[in-house]
Amino acid sequence: MFIKFCLIQFSIFNFQFSIHLRYIAYFCQPAKPQPNKHRIMQITYYGHSCFSVVIKGKHLLFDPFITHNELAKKIDVNNIKADYILQSHGHADHIADTVGIAKRTGAKVIAAYEIHEWLNKQGVENTHPMNTGGKWNFGEFTVKCVVAHHSSGLPDGSYGGNPLGFVITSEEGDFYYAGDTALTLDMQLVPRWGKLKFALLPIGDNFTMDAADAVEASNMIKCDQVIGMHYDTFGFIKIDREKTLQIFKEAGKTLMLPGIGETIDL
Repeated sequence: MFIKFCLIQFSIFNFQFSIHLRYIAYFCQPAKPQPNKHRIMQITYYGHSCFSVVIKGKHLLFDPFITHNELAKKIDVNNIKADYILQSHGHADHIADTVGIAKRTGAKVIAAYEIHEWLNKQGVENTHPMNTGGKWNFGEFTVKCVVAHHSSGLPDGSYGGNPLGFVITSEEGDFYYAGDTALTLDMQLVPRWGKLKFALLPIGDNFTMDAADAVEASNMIKCDQVIGMHYDTFGFIKIDREKTLQIFKEAGKTLMLPGIGETIDL
């Protein structure tokens, strides 16, 4: 009887000890690494709507239009790095240097399906076709294609498909490149796909949003740090800088207007 009692006590002890070990193992395991949303991202402005954003050492180039931009004449297009080119639409003031840079660097061009086909005919083979609503993980970052209300003819007059905006998400942070667009209620969906560190929004009016609409867009996308684009390149989109900056300031927003060739860290 005594031996049976001891065996029962020993079994209870083993059970309790096993539970304690599992408890310790669960709570003492190393923490899983979390995405670092506080790393600095480098953004370089090349004029008009062309930007380079560096993510994990990869250079993302948006809408390259340098060679034919008089304001960017000090920029040597042959020195611009690109691992990826994100093409919002096919207008000449956004795609003029895409073929040349893509061939020189071997960069993968991300664009609407129709632009992908057009680029293939120009001898650019490293392309990734997408369309509105689509998402793709490229490893260092993910691209979500969103609505841009505009048009998209290619330089030779052929059809360029739907214009696109891009929500880029990564461990280094999320941001929104609106492309050429009007203010649209579709922008209210953007926060579902990324917690934005900054947004690149057109502010030049006439062909796209003006400053007041861009402020409203920043409300919809829940982002207070805005980098302006698509302004001052030619007469139709000249802006009053002081007035534009004041519109954002009064709304409690930060508008950045970097000089061409300038790099900012966010």
